[in-house]
Amino acid sequence: MSQAVMIKSNKYGIQLILDPDMPFADLLGAVIEKFEDSRKFFKDAKLAVAFEGRDLTPEESFRLVEAITDHTDITVICVIDNDKAHEDMFKKQIDTYNETEAGKNGEFYRGSLQAGQVLESVSGIVVVGDVNPDARIISQGNIIVLGALRGNAYAGAAGNENCFIAALEMHPTQLQIGDVLARIPEKKKRARILRHKEKTPAAEQPQMAVVKGGDIYIEPIIHNQM
Repeated sequence: MSQAVMIKSNKYGIQLILDPDMPFADLLGAVIEKFEDSRKFFKDAKLAVAFEGRDLTPEESFRLVEAITDHTDITVICVIDNDKAHEDMFKKQIDTYNETEAGKNGEFYRGSLQAGQVLESVSGIVVVGDVNPDARIISQGNIIVLGALRGNAYAGAAGNENCFIAALEMHPTQLQIGDVLARIPEKKKRARILRHKEKTPAAEQPQMAVVKGGDIYIEPIIHNQM
């Protein structure tokens, strides 16, 4: 069982090297055993996880992440897959997170916000999931959404216009940073949100909203090199 799962660490978290042939139910048990034995080592770590060695369905990936979080005190920020572009998006988000006050004093919310839900934080916050239309995040620090932002986001709620809002998919209904408000009521109105032109469609890139000169700008976190 011990050779069914190997754990390697890296800058962003951990890699699990999985036995390619073991039945999934047995593999799941091996993962649980491995992490129960390592529980004290990881303590309250916040990590990205990558799975290697075999192809996993989304359901299998979810069950493995659930096994890790249920049997340790680890918070799984995200699962990094083998798609290079997708992997780069997540890694950039993790770097951005670690460089801000959220990385030290911020909060994590695991799950998607549905219509009518309001999530408030007195520090920076990272949402591991989507923010759906008519849902709202209010944070006195930065906001990072490791998913799609389709609802409302208000960063720097104490009046700090130096905060930012970042998301893997940026399709907000309304953004506010400090006292600067940007609303998107319809496609024809840009509503004080200015997007820099890029060769790759904006929807395919993780983006960050910041205040510049009294306006909210949305710009790619990962710039094309071509």
